[in-house]
Amino acid sequence: MSWFKKESKKEDHSLFKVIQHFKKSGDFIDFHNPQSPVPYWISYFGSLIDVEILHRDILPFLNKSSIKKLDELKAALPIENVTVTSDLEVIQKMMLTGSLLIRFTEKDSHGVLVKAEMNKAREVTIPEEEFSVVGPKESFVESLTTNLNLVRKRLPIPQLEIREFLIGTLSQTRVAVIYIAGIANEENINTALQRVGDIQFHQILDSSYIAQLISDNDNSPFPQLIDTERPDRAVGVLAEGSIIILVDGSPHALIGPTTLVKFFSALEDYFLNWQLASVLRIIRLFAVSFSILVSPVYVAVLNYHYELIPKDLMATLVSSRSLIPLPPFLEALVLELAIELLREAGARLPTKVGQTIGIVGGIVIGTASVEAGLTSNILLIIVALAALASFTTPVYKMSNAIRLIRFPFLIFAELWGLVGIAIAFTFLMGHLLRLTSFGRPYLEPIYPPRFEDLKDAFLRLPFKMQPKRPIELQSPDTIKFSGKAAKQKKDIDE
Repeated sequence: MSWFKKESKKEDHSLFKVIQHFKKSGDFIDFHNPQSPVPYWISYFGSLIDVEILHRDILPFLNKSSIKKLDELKAALPIENVTVTSDLEVIQKMMLTGSLLIRFTEKDSHGVLVKAEMNKAREVTIPEEEFSVVGPKESFVESLTTNLNLVRKRLPIPQLEIREFLIGTLSQTRVAVIYIAGIANEENINTALQRVGDIQFHQILDSSYIAQLISDNDNSPFPQLIDTERPDRAVGVLAEGSIIILVDGSPHALIGPTTLVKFFSALEDYFLNWQLASVLRIIRLFAVSFSILVSPVYVAVLNYHYELIPKDLMATLVSSRSLIPLPPFLEALVLELAIELLREAGARLPTKVGQTIGIVGGIVIGTASVEAGLTSNILLIIVALAALASFTTPVYKMSNAIRLIRFPFLIFAELWGLVGIAIAFTFLMGHLLRLTSFGRPYLEPIYPPRFEDLKDAFLRLPFKMQPKRPIELQSPDTIKFSGKAAKQKKDIDE
């Protein structure tokens, strides 16, 4: 709400009062030129205005112009976005988003608003989190206009629709909901528009705010929207029937609705042949399972099920743990926490220092803990492999969730052994079965079972075997392309 709407109704809410209020800010300029053919006042925020536009297109024209009417000035100015108004709320909003105000008298109730916004944005660079050897090398940046351009140039079709919102009572952040009409499901579109439009929050600094505010279950550690920095991935899911959300000031797009298996699918899978892509997906899924279960299984077996250990391995374990004063649970917990500390320290420090801390710190702490007899070398190898396996997840926020759920599994393994791990897995599956994304099942195509969608889930089968869009998106246009393969023709010399 505008500041002048909060004032007493008895006060004079004139344009002059608005300008006087803006003058309290050190970056506001209210300039008067009495020497021009028609004296004028020009007011603007210096931090929001492109001074090149001001000095090249506006001031030379005003200093030579003899126009005395605002409507005529609007028509004559060599600028496209020009508005004449006396609406104080419109004036305030436009000046705070990069427009300058022109008046002929200091206490004039009308003014000409000229859009001269300064656009300072980072250049489009290569993706940092979702880097791929093969494929495009562009990533989203912090400018919503630039990001929309990256999407539009890849989908030059009239069906691509963009709905914009201003979210945040203080930040007034531009948020764009993008979909392809006729391909995206109408219910999914309405859900996304309704949830974004209903957001009541004071400021939106990143797309992560939107993801938390519109998720189906904000108490779940699992992300319910995919976060991507790649325009090609965003365009790919739009063509499938998904919806993407872009936020001004954020270099990441949100994709929804989504499913659990999509978090383990990298865009590079579609740039490689299907056999290699399928193997890589299986490796990722195995790595995630290994990362979650290997430490809890170690604790469970040593505490409750040592009879499962082969005799040759038992001798190695006994010699490895003979001088360890801590029980297996505390030993594993200390190492897991040490790994998390190194990870967090490496992420928060400058890049070069962080890499050094991660490598050197891991070697020094691991070697010192084994030599000091605080942990066994076998468990050190297991925890290091589990940490390495967790990095194979293509989506960073999902890898964070995997890091978190290892600890409940570890506690259950300490309490009840392998039975405890089974109980923890039951709780996990129950949670995932109830979880949804924009109201769509999170575990699809596992549950509900949809065999057609399995063609691009755990395996990535050839494109010719995937002529239909995913069932879980409920697209009104289910056919992507004709499934009929091109007929093989005889060679010219046959």
